[in-house]
Amino acid sequence: MLFWDSHYILFVMLPGLLIGLWAQMKLHTAFSKYSEVPVANGISGAEAARRILDQAGLRDMPVEEVPGQLSDHYDPTQRALFLSSDNYHGRSVAAVGVAAHEAGHALQHLHQDALFNLRMTLVPVTQFASYAWMGILLLGFFLHLIPHFLLIAVAIFSVLTLFQLVTLPVEYDASARAKEQLFRLGLVQPDERAGVSEVLDAAALTYVAALVNAVLELVYLISQARNDRN
Repeated sequence: MLFWDSHYILFVMLPGLLIGLWAQMKLHTAFSKYSEVPVANGISGAEAARRILDQAGLRDMPVEEVPGQLSDHYDPTQRALFLSSDNYHGRSVAAVGVAAHEAGHALQHLHQDALFNLRMTLVPVTQFASYAWMGILLLGFFLHLIPHFLLIAVAIFSVLTLFQLVTLPVEYDASARAKEQLFRLGLVQPDERAGVSEVLDAAALTYVAALVNAVLELVYLISQARNDRN
């Protein structure tokens, strides 16, 4: 079983690459477009996140600036929000939308959302699995025991696929919470809603692409395992 065979290239690598590039292009286009559109009330991404967190009673949760582009994230272990410089200081529809999305994750944590908690539980296992499955295959290849090691690789990669499957609704829910809070608190105007939605929907597509890639990879591994057993 070789990952550079024609079936892998045609049915896993190429579709995954194209879907990933399409999702990244959509995100880049939407983010670039609405980074040039200022919010009417002049609020920054950091200020928007702060308002949402304070309104939820999370006044002690820090909102900090981190380097990088679209490096924004919520860290549940530190219980802190981290925004890239563009979105921390930016006063655009894109900056406010992304900042609110990350605040949405903080609200999920606050309300003990079941899927959010499951994803948190899966993170350390996923970090191990992301390296282990390929190591198992290489070991099986060198030991000439690919059929046996393939089954182990399938089991490990299933964890990665489960993580992506859980991540997708978590991200969509964080965006839904972000939109609700932005509109309810009056942080964006009615005519700015479409822009916020476009940015957050484009960001969500990257998680759709990751899930599709994981499923394609898992299906390929399963098919190879079945072929090697026959």
